[in-house]
Amino acid sequence: MARIAIAGAGLAGRLFAWALARAGHAVTVVDAAAGPFTRFDATGPAAFSAAGMLSPLAEQEQGGPQVAAWGWRSLQLWQGIVAALAPAAVPFRREGSLLLAHRGDLGTAQRVLAVVPGAQRLEEARLQALEPALAPGLQGWLLADEGLIAPVAAMEALYEATVNVTTAPLSQPVVWCWNSPAAAVRPGVVELENGACLHADWAIDTRGLGAAPALPVRGVRGEIVTLSLPSHGLARPVRLLHPRHRVYLVPRTPDEVAVGASEIESEDRSPVSLRSAVELMAAAHSVLPALAEARIVRLDRHLRPALPDNLPRAECEPGLLRLNGLYRHGWLLAPALVEQLLDEAGLAQVAQVAQVAHGAQVAQVAHGAQVANTAHLANAAPFAGLAGLGGITGLATLIKSTESLGSSPSSSPLFPEPSP
Repeated sequence: MARIAIAGAGLAGRLFAWALARAGHAVTVVDAAAGPFTRFDATGPAAFSAAGMLSPLAEQEQGGPQVAAWGWRSLQLWQGIVAALAPAAVPFRREGSLLLAHRGDLGTAQRVLAVVPGAQRLEEARLQALEPALAPGLQGWLLADEGLIAPVAAMEALYEATVNVTTAPLSQPVVWCWNSPAAAVRPGVVELENGACLHADWAIDTRGLGAAPALPVRGVRGEIVTLSLPSHGLARPVRLLHPRHRVYLVPRTPDEVAVGASEIESEDRSPVSLRSAVELMAAAHSVLPALAEARIVRLDRHLRPALPDNLPRAECEPGLLRLNGLYRHGWLLAPALVEQLLDEAGLAQVAQVAQVAHGAQVAQVAHGAQVANTAHLANAAPFAGLAGLGGITGLATLIKSTESLGSSPSSSPLFPEPSP
């Protein structure tokens, strides 16, 4: 058993904590946020304010083939993770997504398609058959096998799984310490802003923007509008290829649609402006006319951590794992990169646990966890042969944790100060 200290309770931090605790390690997580849930006020983890699109093909435009490869692996892993989170219901579907363009914007579309191999052109009749609610006259391309996940439900389920002790009691609980920002992370040590230090066998840094200035990370603003419209009719995520915007629509539920802009180079955390809101909703209405009667549920914004090349940095050295710069690809890349780092650390073998999880649990809970297109589960290779501090493949059952220890987590018995 290793002692693990994690700085950052965003998506990557929660995946690390869950995997490591399930593998029997002693885990403490510190974060600047006030608690595990979101207030949609541009504070706390940016993962709460994401659309949840899992689009390896579409993201080739920005990230190239490496991002696509990580994305396909993450899609496979998400199926097992969502199933293992049962009885929590985390909406997850893998039925493809669409690229759309108005006839006047075909030039823009062709420039994007040139760097998105794998997009399948759809005749208008086929497009209308797939998505009858779309406006007529649109040009469309299918990105087969892409998916979507519900970010808020998944973030909450990852946390709740660690505080539910009824299904899988562990030798050590996870300790979550809120209002506890980390000032520095180095091998075996997480130093808090209040001067306290957590000493561990391994420190993991997933702080995002909190890692600046040690890392050259910047914030990239994302904006998202949540709309309510009963029976809106949209089945798949769609991206509108526009000369000035990349606007997406994501059907969260049969009655809710999220509309957002892919990226804005700004670290402004202020509320969404009138201009942005109008542009987003006008673009969405041009694609899905029924949204004229939708009600605005929420206008949200947040900053995504990005490095100068807009690619993630995943580093492993003795006593330290570091993952940052997931940019707009957090939900698409996090499982694969967490898996990679856990494998490189090489502290535990969990292939046998993963085999049990895939064979027994996934099939049992797929329907309850709202996993659509379950043929992929039967066709996917078992999550086997993976090593590391626990591995994403070991996320088969629920784990327990304790609540916040306040602002001085160094008092935790899991991380005593070393003897002089």
